[in-house]
Amino acid sequence: MDWEFIGAVLPEYLKAAGLTFALGGLGVVLSLICGLACALVRYWRLPVLSYLVQIYIELSRNTPLVIQLFFLYYALPKLGVVWPSSVCAIVGLTFLGSSYMAEAFRSGLEAVPENQLEGAYSLALTRQQAFRYVVLPQALATSVPALMTNVVFLIKETSMFSIVALADLMYVAKEHIGLYYKTDEALLLLVLAYTALLLPLSLLGHALERRLQHG
Repeated sequence: MDWEFIGAVLPEYLKAAGLTFALGGLGVVLSLICGLACALVRYWRLPVLSYLVQIYIELSRNTPLVIQLFFLYYALPKLGVVWPSSVCAIVGLTFLGSSYMAEAFRSGLEAVPENQLEGAYSLALTRQQAFRYVVLPQALATSVPALMTNVVFLIKETSMFSIVALADLMYVAKEHIGLYYKTDEALLLLVLAYTALLLPLSLLGHALERRLQHG
């Protein structure tokens, strides 16, 4: 193990980790927002929209992120749509993540017992008030484990960003392996970097689960 080499390239990995976390974090936030919107469409069974959302979810969940990124970065320019690498990465991650988040939210919404709504209506709450104050809080609490699992999954999927020429962690690691043949050193730094990104998220997820169970 060449520790001198590790010390020399460490700043590159820190920079790449920052880029990975920034793009991944934005993708996760957008996935949560879009996923909740899709879940609400399916939960309320809105005509036409519910059917379209179901098609989107099946398409998204059954195609790999790498294929989606290839389409955004290489196929769209053929149609006259050219996006920067960072935009392709965020859109691709959001497209994939929203479908997983939607299913997590939907399972939480459907897990709320019907008698909870009946009780809310008996207290003269409107449909909107019953959803906001009774259904949604319980659904979110139920969805937390699945949502946190999806967050970790999406951050790990950022390793695909290198195929759209983004200098993320995987890109930097492959570059050092190809240029300097420092496979062990590059992989060690890659593992440590992803562990540093993902471990706090996993611990946060466990803490939220315990807090909600206690509540």
